[in-house]
Amino acid sequence: MEVEHSRLNNLFHLDNFRLDNLCVVGVGLIGGSFALGLKNAGFTGRITGVFRDAKKAQQAIALGVVDDATTDLASAAAKADLIMLTVPMLSMRDQLECIAPVVQSHTIITDGGSVKQPFIGDAVATLPYLNRVVPGHPIAGKEQSGLDAIDPELYQQHRVLLTPLSQTDADATKCVRALWEMVGGEVEELQPDHHDDVLALTSHLPHVLAFSLVDMLAARQELEEVFRYSAGGFRDFTRIASGDPVMWRDICLTNKAPLLKAIEELEGHLAGVKQAMRNDNADELETVFRRARDTRNKHIVHKNKMPSA
Repeated sequence: MEVEHSRLNNLFHLDNFRLDNLCVVGVGLIGGSFALGLKNAGFTGRITGVFRDAKKAQQAIALGVVDDATTDLASAAAKADLIMLTVPMLSMRDQLECIAPVVQSHTIITDGGSVKQPFIGDAVATLPYLNRVVPGHPIAGKEQSGLDAIDPELYQQHRVLLTPLSQTDADATKCVRALWEMVGGEVEELQPDHHDDVLALTSHLPHVLAFSLVDMLAARQELEEVFRYSAGGFRDFTRIASGDPVMWRDICLTNKAPLLKAIEELEGHLAGVKQAMRNDNADELETVFRRARDTRNKHIVHKNKMPSA
């Protein structure tokens, strides 16, 4: 969705509400694609990237991903009108503690993390104000990470979920929404706990399954044959096991309760399938498989106009 620049200008120049300086902390796939997507869409403010590695900082400038780059988070945060945090979930608290003493009262703070309640808890514990905090999560990504994976079209026609707090100013939420729409995102709002419950089922659980399956196979003597003779379904299912281990470690630990519940529910369902196989219960197996096929076709395949497999 293309956003008219006049609308952006109106949003970004309200009283005490400007976006001349945007700070992206963690310029990898998520943060870098956000920054470059904004620049390509005509965002006129300056974008500063915050890096741990000075060499990566200079590389990002050379690639045109950001206008300025630094390893000094506090300095960049002190000048920012909006701070986007796109670091692993267990690093969020450290970043918030660093910016808390220097952040200005008008500065919007948002994020791109996959789990929302822990981020909100960290914000409540560290920040001097909450009225400009707008937690967010783009439902988009790749198994690659880092500067080489940056894609300015990553968010085109992908959902972006915002989970504003009860204290969050409506204008702050509108501003973050406008930025995501500018890079092509389709923005919706959810309650934080509902977000974490849903994503545990639709994103976090599938990743745990893919990682676990490949890790199980890694211990087998016939590993090379397994992969040599794998079909498309195996490659499609395990593709997400090429994701960033640190990011997914943090997601598992920060969304632990909903994810454990999802794993236990799946274990119970698998136990039923296993029992049906032991009992040679063809009807039960066909019922499960047919119900699963019809459900997926109804909610994913037909809506995306994809041919059924």
